[in-house]
Amino acid sequence: MWKLDLDDEYFRIFDSNKLVAGYFDPDYGDIFPKENSAEIILQMLKNHDKISGGLVMIPLVKFGLFDSDLDIDIDELENHVNRVGEHLKKWKDFIAKTNNTVHSIRISHTDHDMLTITFPIKFSEPTSLDKTEILKELSPILDLLQKLNLL
Repeated sequence: MWKLDLDDEYFRIFDSNKLVAGYFDPDYGDIFPKENSAEIILQMLKNHDKISGGLVMIPLVKFGLFDSDLDIDIDELENHVNRVGEHLKKWKDFIAKTNNTVHSIRISHTDHDMLTITFPIKFSEPTSLDKTEILKELSPILDLLQKLNLL
């Protein structure tokens, strides 16, 4: 169902419709010397070095409000705000269910009407920098997000 595609030093996560569902940024560990980080990471990827996890970034909520030609009435505005509130409740449930209190919420770099959430994921065991192996570790959390209608 899910697919990963390497893009520089991170992976794009695609859903079954071949749409970008999010991103995975591997924790490459402490890289030294820093000025050679691009070459060192490239070598780690080639060698399928093992990592312990990384960061997952996915859409949190799209408001449907911050458009330059927005023209709605108060009832429609209330509907948007209520929809966002309900969606945020689902996210709070997810965060509680996964005990993932460490997360960061930001404005999406591709859509200023959307917020994204980034949270760490720790793999069950050191995992090879291989799409198939990483996907085995990411799939349960992605499946849960989809089941909860968060993706």
